This record gives sequence, structure tokens and C-alpha cells, in this order.
Amino acid sequence: MDKKLFAQLAESMTQMNQIVHGKRAPSRSFRLEPVDIKKLRAKLGLSQPQFAALLHVDVGTLRNWEQGRRQPTGPARALITAINKDPVHVLSALAA
Repeated sequence: MDKKLFAQLAESMTQMNQIVHGKRAPSRSFRLEPVDIKKLRAKLGLSQPQFAALLHVDVGTLRNWEQGRRQPTGPARALITAINKDPVHVLSALAA
């Protein structure tokens, strides 16, 4: 491995540890606004079982999201965001 590249990698790991331990502020942070899933579902006119089936998640999982006990992550969060921003086209694509 290139010594310069290795030094950069080692420095970035040191910086990460400093950030994790509160000794350094991150250079940037990302904040994702939570989608109100219950309002989105109501806007679409779907029941909990219908919306859960659309997202391919268990109804219990959807209820936990709607009641604020859990937050969707990963692909589910991306799909919910897409539905929220462009419901017509995303729902059309999912129905196909």
C-alpha cells in the first residue's frame, strides 16, 4: 500500500475516534427530517395493512413507526421518502 495513502487512512481513523469521544467536532453532519408516516398513509387513503404490504413490512413494524416507538431505516426509509416526495409515480412503479 502507498505510504501516503496509509498515512491519510490512519489520520482519518484518529479523527473518527476523536469525534466519537467528543474531543473533536465533525466537519459535517447530516440530518434527515422524519416523515410523519401516519399522515402520509392517511393522505394516500391506505389502511395500515395496505401500507405495510406496499412497503413489505409487518403491520406491527408500521404501527411502531406511526406511534414513534421506532424509526424506519435503510431501504424502508428511502422508499417512504420517495413516496412522500412523489406519490403518484412511486405508487405507480410499485403497482407495476
